[in-house]
Amino acid sequence: MAWHARQAGADEELVIAALLHDIGHLFDEAEKVRDERVGVVNHDEMGKRWLLERGFSQRLAMLVGGHVDAKRYLTATNPGYMERLSPASVETLRLQGGPMTDEDLAAYGAQPELRDMLRLRSWDEMAKDSAWTGPDLESYRAMLIRQLDASSQAAV
Repeated sequence: MAWHARQAGADEELVIAALLHDIGHLFDEAEKVRDERVGVVNHDEMGKRWLLERGFSQRLAMLVGGHVDAKRYLTATNPGYMERLSPASVETLRLQGGPMTDEDLAAYGAQPELRDMLRLRSWDEMAKDSAWTGPDLESYRAMLIRQLDASSQAAV
């Protein structure tokens, strides 16, 4: 997914959000809501919190935290989007609240990072091809370090 973001010319923060968007699946914490069929349902919230706790920027964490709601937004606003979802994504959508209500649409649609959250979701869908292989994690090391350095400098 991060590869797709790089190819689209995304800024580093968005590339790292694409790289780490599903990090919340890896945690074994009491707050996780797990479904044996599809994994950690609230992985977006857990990932956002984990990133903030480790010093990543608010924007990067918000992008990670918003990628599930981007799916809910798109299924409510784009009639053809639901047809493109994998069976697992359809099931997680149901568990995550389904398509957004009009009230949720208005709130989510007003976020300043809406465009990037929707781009992140698009790359997430593009990355569902299990046969595709891309660059390894090591190729993102310098970018990760720059993001943490920038966040720590901004906090001072």
